[in-house]
Amino acid sequence: MENAKILWVDDEIDLLKPHILFLEQKDYDVTTTNNGTDAIDLVRSQPFDIVFLDEQMPGLSGIETLEQMKIDYPNLPIVMITKSEEETIMEEAIGSNIADYLIKPVNPNQILLSLKKNLENKKLVSEKTTSQYQQAFSRLGMEISGGLDHMEWVNIYKRLVRWELELGKSSDESIKEILAMQKAEANQVFAKFIERNYIDWVNTISENRPVLSHTLLKEKLFPMLKPGRKVFMLLIDNLRYDQWKTIQPIIEEYYRVVSDNIFYSILPTTTQYARNSIFSGLMPAEIQRKYPQYWIGEDEEGTKNQFEKQLLDEYLKRHGKNIKFSYNKVLNLNVGRKLVDNLSNLMNNDLNVVVYNFVDMLSHARTEMEIIRELADDEAAYRSLTLSWFEHSPLKDIIEFIASKKADLFITTDHGTVRVSSPVKVLGDRNTNTNLRYKTGKALKYNRKDVFEVGNPNDIFLPKINVSSSYIFCKKDDFFAYPNNFNYYVNYYKNTFQHGGISLEEMMIPYIALKAK
Repeated sequence: MENAKILWVDDEIDLLKPHILFLEQKDYDVTTTNNGTDAIDLVRSQPFDIVFLDEQMPGLSGIETLEQMKIDYPNLPIVMITKSEEETIMEEAIGSNIADYLIKPVNPNQILLSLKKNLENKKLVSEKTTSQYQQAFSRLGMEISGGLDHMEWVNIYKRLVRWELELGKSSDESIKEILAMQKAEANQVFAKFIERNYIDWVNTISENRPVLSHTLLKEKLFPMLKPGRKVFMLLIDNLRYDQWKTIQPIIEEYYRVVSDNIFYSILPTTTQYARNSIFSGLMPAEIQRKYPQYWIGEDEEGTKNQFEKQLLDEYLKRHGKNIKFSYNKVLNLNVGRKLVDNLSNLMNNDLNVVVYNFVDMLSHARTEMEIIRELADDEAAYRSLTLSWFEHSPLKDIIEFIASKKADLFITTDHGTVRVSSPVKVLGDRNTNTNLRYKTGKALKYNRKDVFEVGNPNDIFLPKINVSSSYIFCKKDDFFAYPNNFNYYVNYYKNTFQHGGISLEEMMIPYIALKAK
């Protein structure tokens, strides 16, 4: 690698020769000048990796030189060096986007630390992160292969997400592949865990069961509803745990995280089933039986989630929560902007529920639109696209407003999504549903080892389309494909983000309680 090129600008540059010799011995290439005008000419005439700039110089001051350099080269790291400890000078320099701020007299090790921080930071962080994951790899592998309970699986998934986010900054592609393989292994073992335990969980046979979709509000939101407190519940459709961690730093500008945890979505991990279950406090078959007017079946026309407000109203009444609440669903940008304009009117309510549909639309758009497929080509790009959208969305404005009103905030989702890659053949009649990750119908034909099958939907509280209906669920990164037009189907849907089945990404999803700063 070529030696890093440093420009050092100081009107007393001759007094700094010992420092310059020290840096040259460390293989840095140092160019010097004693005034701002020459420094600007040098930067324009040759490339530099970093500039050390004296703040107090005759002629062009350090701040003036800095501002001129930043116009032409906004990404050039500039370290301001000054004798003054005045707060105004410090604020002016920091506001001009300096890379570092050092007070004279500086010693060689301070300079060296600043260089490493600014020129080698990414490389050092990448190497350290890679080394740390290598050390954690075996321990994680042993834990995954052991008999984990639902809380231990939460811990495993959080750690996998953490490594995914950390190694996303690394340039070491081989270590990323190793992590992807470990995550795939975790998903395989997790699917077996769900097959063994899910029926017991939903039938409450097991005391050691996780928070599920239909118990989330009762266990985690209702305790937040206290006299005199305003609470906003924000359900961002299809928000995975890694996507939450991606947008969390922005939200933490306004809110402190009180608790950051994971609950388990019910099956199928789709909006129709999981979200109706969240807002009703009931499993889907129980909704169909208790509130038939509010359940739209797989074989019926119409939007499947059009009665969430009514279901929530009934749920609150059943638990003696006689409170004033609102329910708003944001399906597009214009609706989001209108909601921002109307927020002050919502402050009269004890509870305000906002369902925000963007992430779900993004995953579907990624399947349907070529440009989105290219922008979200992999997991890291998918997270990046979510972050970019959030930073410029009305949703950020909503969070900023409710923080200004000191309202409590509860953020969650209904299910996650998984990037599918392996087709599994299935046959069904024309009434079989179209979802790629689960199927329900009669006379379904499939390889039993490929799926989690539930012959009697009553066992997991799911409605039947007809007497002989059953459900099958894809596991890991599989997706269902019909034998006719198989290759076309596979090529179209491979590497798209889907939901409905069993995976860490779909089932293990965030709920977060926050208090305004």
